[in-house]
Amino acid sequence: MFKTLKRSAAGAAVPHEKGTAGMQTVQMPVPKEVLIPLQMHIGAPAEPCVQKGDSVKVGTLIGKAGGFVSANIHASVSGTVKAIEDVRMVHGVMAKAVRIEADGAQTPDPACVPPTVTDKAGLLAAIQACGLVGVGGAGFPTHVKLSAKVDTLLINGAECEPYLTTDAREMLECSDTIIAGIEAVMKYCEIPTCIIGIERNKPECIDLMCSLTRDMPGVTVKPLPMRYPQGAEKTLIESCTGREVPQFNDAGKPGLPADAGCIVMNVTSVSTLGKYLKTGMPLVAKRLTVEGDAIAKPQNIEVPIGTMYADVIAACGGIREGVSLGKIIFGGPMMGGAAPSADFPVLKQNNGLLLFSREKAVLPEPSPCIRCGRCIKGCPMGLEPVNIVECFNNKDFDGLKARCVDLCVACGSCTYVCPAKRLVSQNMALAKAWYLAEARKGGK
Repeated sequence: MFKTLKRSAAGAAVPHEKGTAGMQTVQMPVPKEVLIPLQMHIGAPAEPCVQKGDSVKVGTLIGKAGGFVSANIHASVSGTVKAIEDVRMVHGVMAKAVRIEADGAQTPDPACVPPTVTDKAGLLAAIQACGLVGVGGAGFPTHVKLSAKVDTLLINGAECEPYLTTDAREMLECSDTIIAGIEAVMKYCEIPTCIIGIERNKPECIDLMCSLTRDMPGVTVKPLPMRYPQGAEKTLIESCTGREVPQFNDAGKPGLPADAGCIVMNVTSVSTLGKYLKTGMPLVAKRLTVEGDAIAKPQNIEVPIGTMYADVIAACGGIREGVSLGKIIFGGPMMGGAAPSADFPVLKQNNGLLLFSREKAVLPEPSPCIRCGRCIKGCPMGLEPVNIVECFNNKDFDGLKARCVDLCVACGSCTYVCPAKRLVSQNMALAKAWYLAEARKGGK
């Protein structure tokens, strides 16, 4: 399979729906309170380092990284800690969270000063202090990612999900910090080559990045086909470099971008690094695209991390008059998740909040599989969803292993292209989860 796989040619031709691409980011008024979970990243949760009644300022450390694969958490508002409590996250997992009552002043913590960086160790320490994680969705701690030795830095500006335009606005509004972040990573991590991948439906971003990097040694801008999921790490690596991330590395572990000599950073992540190196203010705010037919005022809005969805919706004019809200999606419509209510906080890795009417949220009734093979043709990983689901239904561990179910990236392309409207990607997720659980049980 891997000798002939052409990931860049697979995927789905999803509609772009970039209605907010031309809307400048607006600043949300400070909410009355925020709820900041201490688990907004892959790895160990942060440990609380404040107590009820403590006064905090913007940028105050409230959660210290619980290990190397973890991330610091900071206060996004100034005010008073009301509680440290256990809360249920939007995906169902329980986590500790710090609830802060805001005073509205947004006083910055005087400890937030630009870091001194002279080498790679200093850069990684600064990134860890910043609490930077992959803000494009995965939430992987950036200091861990950059510890690898590679020859190519890939900046992901594809933003291939429909509706979302936050990365496009970052490129247009914060190009100076994007360049500063790229320069720092290339210099201190000794990476000679950088490729900025941007889908062709963002010509303004391509032109701007080309003009800014024209005289930067080793930096090029790569216009990408408008084919979802162009921004997926493995797809992006193949599209930009022609390399392929192996299924397994030399140590027998699942392959990572570093095994193909690449590190992938989201464009907003590298810009956040540039801002931190300049100001010393850690990751405390997030730009969201708020869109959908149910929201009164679609826009790109910057909100303090920990702001409740309900407060974001209110800041965007609330639900349109005469519309019955049918679904709230955090993230994009392809890889995002459905929230059961608006009573959940914005996380570091959130980049969108989509609100759809009951009419738009109705799912079509699935019909029997006609084995047309479109899910196979559309899979960017070259997998066989129709056969994988069959193996899962039969609880065929060896069949799932042979068909590489663990390589599924949950992009949703298989469901989108299915003419029978079957829940293919949901069943793929169940198959992958069952396979990995069985593998852990048996030490396979």
